[in-house]
This record gives sequence, structure tokens and C-alpha cells, in this order.
Amino acid sequence: MKKFNLSLVFLISAFSLFAGDLKYPVSAIPAELKENVDAVIREDHMRFTILDKNRANFYAHMVITIFNENGNDYASETVLYSKLIKVIDINGFVYNAEGKQIKKLKNSEIYDQSAFDGFSLYSDNRIKAINLTQATYPYTVEIEYEIEYKYLYAIPSSQWGHEKVSYQKASYQLIFPPNLAPHYQLLNIDRTPAKAKTEDGKESLTWTFENILPVKTEPYSPGRELIPKIIAAPSVFEYDGYAGSMNSWQEYGLWNSALNKDRDILPDATKQKVKSLLAGLTTTEQKAKAIYEYLQSKTRYVSIQLGIGGLQPFPASMVDETGYGDCKALSNYAVAMLKEAGIKGYYTVIEAGERAPAVKKDFPSHQFNHVVVSIPNGKDTLWLECTSQTNPFGYQGTFTEDRWALMITEQGGKLVRTINYTPEQNLQSRTADVILDAAGNGTAKIRTTEKGIQYENDDLNFTLNNQEKQKKWLERNTDIPNFSINSFSMKEVRDKVPSAIINLDLKLSRYASVSGKRLFLSPNLMNKTTRVPPKVTERKTDVVLRNNYLDYDTIKFTVPENLYPEFMPEPVKINSKFGEYSASFQFDAGKVTYIRRMKMWKGRYPKETYNDLIEFYKNVSKADNIKLVFLNKT
Repeated sequence: MKKFNLSLVFLISAFSLFAGDLKYPVSAIPAELKENVDAVIREDHMRFTILDKNRANFYAHMVITIFNENGNDYASETVLYSKLIKVIDINGFVYNAEGKQIKKLKNSEIYDQSAFDGFSLYSDNRIKAINLTQATYPYTVEIEYEIEYKYLYAIPSSQWGHEKVSYQKASYQLIFPPNLAPHYQLLNIDRTPAKAKTEDGKESLTWTFENILPVKTEPYSPGRELIPKIIAAPSVFEYDGYAGSMNSWQEYGLWNSALNKDRDILPDATKQKVKSLLAGLTTTEQKAKAIYEYLQSKTRYVSIQLGIGGLQPFPASMVDETGYGDCKALSNYAVAMLKEAGIKGYYTVIEAGERAPAVKKDFPSHQFNHVVVSIPNGKDTLWLECTSQTNPFGYQGTFTEDRWALMITEQGGKLVRTINYTPEQNLQSRTADVILDAAGNGTAKIRTTEKGIQYENDDLNFTLNNQEKQKKWLERNTDIPNFSINSFSMKEVRDKVPSAIINLDLKLSRYASVSGKRLFLSPNLMNKTTRVPPKVTERKTDVVLRNNYLDYDTIKFTVPENLYPEFMPEPVKINSKFGEYSASFQFDAGKVTYIRRMKMWKGRYPKETYNDLIEFYKNVSKADNIKLVFLNKT
């Protein structure tokens, strides 16, 4: 009879039991997903269930392996709730590299606090936050939570694409009654959903994905536009008693209009004030400007997140009484005063921000984070940014320029386009007189006009009322080596396309270099192109230039009489589909005049043109960095 080693049997059984408890070992991740990443998302599953036109449920389950401190953000989660949003459950676990559980989230470790963001005056939102960050890498976190919505409005989207983050498994599921089918759109993916029926008669659509590699960003690329994504929105919905439809922009606009109904009533005293503001004014633009500047002087912006998800404005009478409001309330107040003046202004929702995602025109849904006022004025439209106490009347700037917005009219929503500033409107114009001595030292008197979006360069527009900020701005943005400021001044020209005029008196130290009898001078005083786009093999994305602008420099140098040009470059002209560049040089009686002009157009260009862009900037950089050579004749 064969004998067994009972100790070995027990040991094997214990090991088998222990091994069965292991979850998500790092060794189970395919090698290609671990290459040069900060984290691998092992599981990313989202399920949104429409229960009724005013009720929904959301479930999320995520498992993320984190390889270094750059991935630690994935170890945290924040869940928002309010009187209309209930958190049903939150769970969290941590596993080591072998897959052994080393931590389970305790209820005491779920931080429950107000969703105060530092600038909201009022908010009835709260958050539950967890943090499972560990100090030893790699480690894996598992997070799941479930939320119940006592309304139906926005459906969370899902996207699978990040730099230095890969995905092992992911899914996105929509469950709904047949009569409440949402509409959805797939972006940058082509995947057919699995269809099924639930036991209670609901329909389900499920998209599944595996082994998604990190998104590699390319210079001058469309950015977030290329990330694989599924977006969804209800067709019909109800939010806090307000029923609506997202089957068209018109219907969605009607729902917004219903939120604002009867909230434009002004006190009699304010009606009289509006009439007094208009005395002697004849045009729509003059009247709108008077009302806008009155609003700026009377009110201040505060964020308010109360009631119907922060979507409904406070009444105009409340703003009139308190003197504050958020973008919705201040815009509604402006519309009410314009109405009293006999001017039709429209409450207009918009996605604000310098790099805001483009509105998907063929997908009616909640795609906006801000409210402004639009005023049709013949062939023109006037735009009012009501949250700003400093914006010149009619100026949109990088915050809301050149994008689609939804004008809320009595007939419903209407998509309208905001201002697209031309290169000539986004002008930087500079003149300078520079006097140099034989050692290359000198003085410079410089006058620069920054106009349009260039008036916002490095937040210039926010420094114009503070001399200390102005000086710091000048020190950061005067691109000249070895200078000191003798004096300066800044002046703002407030217009629909505003500008800042900057006067500088500088002392220059060793601006020109001297070698023997030669003096080497860089004629481009402070507008050199130094960056050339890097080469990209097998480029995959279109080339995107985001701004129109025009730079125009006229720089005059006075050099000592005994210096004469040994080398004076020929004029330069560079033309391309992206822009135009020219530079010229003239010497006359000890004076050199350098004129530079560069005009660029925003646009989207085929990926095949990227090498042309490299060549264009390479030639511009070469021209910008050329040096003049003077010879001492004595």
C-alpha cells in the first residue's frame, strides 16, 4: 500500500485555498498592456438603467492596477449626491501584486462632506469620497458603487482612451423600457451592441471591449475628439416635475424655456432705472451696452448649485435685490432688463472654456456648462458675458468664441455660432527704437498693442488694473535676455474687440555680441520662433491650428557711426496653407529697420500636411534667428 505524506497534503490544500482567494494578479495582465503605462484598467463596467421617465439607476465597477505615483489618481473616487440623488452603496478593496487582498474599505473611511468647490456661495450637493492610495507599487484597487436618481436628465458617457493608461476589459450597458429608449452615439469606434430582454420586459444594449492600448497624443492633434467614446441621452425625461424631450434641439430648448418662465419680473424701481439708462440712446448696441455696464457695476458672480441641478436661474427680482448670481441668474437678469428696454435678448447655453469640446450638432442633449446672452442685431449678433465685471461690452474671447451655442427662444432651441475673430482682430503690433553702443549695450523704447485674443496672453487682461501685477507680467513676457525696466505703462482700450497698449523703457545689457571688430545683432527683438514641431512617424491624426492671429513688428536699431553692415540678409517670404511670413531689413545712415509680419489661420488640415507644417516653422525659426553682422571701420 502506497503511503501519503499528510503534511504535504494539508500544505497543498491550504495553498490551493489561498490561491483561490487571489484576485487580479498583475501577472494576468497581457504584456503589451503593461508597456510604458502608469496604470492598467483591468475592469471598467458601467450600467445605466432607466426605470421611468423620472427615475434611473447607475452602477459602476472598476478595477485598476497602478504602477507608479502618476497613476494614484485612479485609486480615488468621488460620488455626488443630493436630495434627488441617493448613493445606495460604495465598496472598495486593495490587492497586492500577487492578487492578495490587503485592504477592505471601511464605512469610517468614506468621507462625507459638502460639495463646496471654493467659489460656490450655495450648494445642496454633497459628496462621498474614498481614497485607496498605497505606497508600494504595483497595487490594484477595486471600486464599485451604485446610485439612484430621482429624475431622468443626463446619462453618463463612457470613454476608453488615455495616455499611459490601457484597458483590459470594459463594457457599457443601457437598460430601458421600450417606450423610453434613449438615443446614443458611438464616437471613434465601430461596435455593434449585444441586445437582450430583461425579465421585467426592459431592453438592454451592451457594448464590450478588450485590450485597448493607450492613446498616443501627437502635436497639433484634435486631442479629446479622437478618444473612443459612447454618449447617450434620454429621448423623453422629467426633472423635478419639469417634463421634456431631447428628440430635437427645438424640443430641448422648449424645456429650458419652461424652466425660465415668469422669472424675468423686475421691480418698478429697476424698470425706471432702465429707462433712465437709455436717455439719449438710439441704437440697439448703445442701449445694450448701457444695460450691460450697469449690470457689471451692480452685480457680482457667485456659483449657486441649488434646486433643479443648478439648471434653473434664480428670479430676476432676487438678483436685483441681492446683487449677485451665477451665470444663469445674471444672464436671466440681463434678459429681463433688455426686455424692459424693448430689446430682444436671448438666454443662451454654451460649453465654455478655451479648449471646450465641440458641440455635437446631430445629438440633442445636455452638452453645456455656461449661460450667456445673445442679441440679434441686424446681420450681427451682440454677445454678453454676464459673469464678468471687467469684460468689455460684446467681447467673448477664448472663453466662448467660435463655437455652437443653443439660443433659447419661445419657439424652442436654436443652434447659433459665436464670434470667430479674424487674424487682423487678434493682432499683436509692436514698434521699438533701440539704441546700441559699441559694446552691444543699449536702451529700448517699445510700444506693443495686444488685441483680441492676444489681449488675453498669459492673463494680460486680468493685470490691467494692478500695477504690481503688470510689472510681474512684463518680467515674464518680455522675451529679451539681460534687460531691466526703467519705466512702463499699460492702457486698456475697451471695445468689442479690446486691446492693451503697453509702453516699455528698457535698459539692455550685452544685447548685441562683440567679437574683435565685429558686432553681431539679432534684429528680432522679442518675437522669435524657437520651437519647431517634432517629427512624427506614421502620423495618425489631422493637424489642428487653434488660433487666428497676426503679429507685426517694426524694430529700428541705431548703431554707432563707425559700424557698417558686413552682412545684411535678403528679404524673406514664406507662404503656406497654414500662414504667411515675411521679414525685411534696411540700412540707412547708421539705422537698421527690421520689419516682420506673421499671419496664421486656424483650421483643420489633413494628417499628410504635418511635414509641411514642420517645414514652415523650421523656415520661420531660421529667419527669426538670423543675425546681422556689423564691421568696425576704425
